[in-house]
Amino acid sequence: MARGLDHVVVAVRDLDAAAKAWAELGFTVTPENRHAWGTANRLVQLDGFFIEILTVADESLIVEASEGDFSFGAFNRDFLKKRQGASMLVAESNDPDQDRADFLRLGLTTYAPFSFERVANFKDGSTGKVGFDLTFLTDQLIPDLAFFTCRNRYPETFWNSDFQRHDNGAAAIGAIYMVASDPSDHHEFLGGFAGQREMRATSLGLEIQTPRGLISVLNPDAYRHVVRDAAAGGVTATLPQIVAVEVVCRGLASQKVIPAGETLGITVILTPAV
Repeated sequence: MARGLDHVVVAVRDLDAAAKAWAELGFTVTPENRHAWGTANRLVQLDGFFIEILTVADESLIVEASEGDFSFGAFNRDFLKKRQGASMLVAESNDPDQDRADFLRLGLTTYAPFSFERVANFKDGSTGKVGFDLTFLTDQLIPDLAFFTCRNRYPETFWNSDFQRHDNGAAAIGAIYMVASDPSDHHEFLGGFAGQREMRATSLGLEIQTPRGLISVLNPDAYRHVVRDAAAGGVTATLPQIVAVEVVCRGLASQKVIPAGETLGITVILTPAV
């Protein structure tokens, strides 16, 4: 079953500063929400996809990973000790049990099921209950990133029209860009993660079209061609890594590229809606 992109996690050290940077780009950013395991987030909601700006708010609450159990909090804590940036890519889920069975059948490294609920904070000061069922997986060829599928238990509460109105016209996910020394090394894992056998391979990279958004894996030279020198120069960590998110915007006259340094985490490509 093909899975559309659900969200990307962007780990930052200063949540409010990062939220301010996104707001200055014309995005509506949600109030802060807290997880029971010590992380906090603020979100940018699009049409069926969101950007999760995340930080560690209380390290004492983090539960360490154990054999067979993935720790969301510990992973992002350790990621932030190295750098800021996109730490996790997430696909939508309609059936976590089927996701897990699919991943195990493909021989992907999969972890114990994980479910949680939290309080969602809204602009008017009211709150609501949201909940998610997660299926984590990792790949030894992409050691600095984690992946999971996410079933949203209460979409009618989570998705909020006020949060989906953006001054810059942002409407939908266009693509997630990864940079890898050899993009072809990652076709099996990423294809399995997305539930998509069909993909396009070129001398420059790999493209996996999902039901919601494209996963584009490029070599460094190809990525530099896409975003130009200012943004490409920010790719300094070990490869592979998630480097950019492309957002489709209504009413935008021409493409804009905002380097990762300006968002405190990830390059943002604003692309005119067709």
